[in-house]
Amino acid sequence: MDPEHRALLRAHRLDLSGQLLVSDTIVPFLYQEDILTETQVEDIESQPTNTQKSLKLLDILPSRGPRAFDAFLRSLDDFSWVRDKLLQELQTRPGPSSTDVRRLPDSVLQKVPSDRELSRLASRLGAEWEPVLMDLGLSPEALFRCRSDHGLSTHGAVLAGLVQWRRSEGKKATVQRLLQSLTAAGVHPSVLEDVLM
Repeated sequence: MDPEHRALLRAHRLDLSGQLLVSDTIVPFLYQEDILTETQVEDIESQPTNTQKSLKLLDILPSRGPRAFDAFLRSLDDFSWVRDKLLQELQTRPGPSSTDVRRLPDSVLQKVPSDRELSRLASRLGAEWEPVLMDLGLSPEALFRCRSDHGLSTHGAVLAGLVQWRRSEGKKATVQRLLQSLTAAGVHPSVLEDVLM
């Protein structure tokens, strides 16, 4: 998914989760279009409320490839006012620029993140966590181990991977290196800035 589309969904996350009823037409359409897997559909449908189902869908969508955003817009036939609002904002929204990001000072970029900062980052990473950890150099086997050791806690799996990266890289495990991997995985830099500030 384009960073611009990802940012738009993040900016309207609460609006969307309050207005959409995803179970009736949106999730079946996205499954039909091969955007969602059967497991993801079950994960969404297992949420207890409509709002939580919508939030779960919004967590999953950004990691579902370049067709996901357009398919999501097409799924909004019953919610045309929501689609129109998103399309209108896309046309008027300036593209992401470097001025949108508060520049982190060099002293922060060169430091090694603490356990607390890694834990806060782990709780903010959504479906992008695996590409981030792979970009940081974790092997598929190490990722699998993190997932299986923490089967009931995504936060635990992400944190275990981040700690393993920091341990293996030592002084080279800097905030700047982390920022590069987040950017490569399409995570907005503000996620890391919120963790550090």
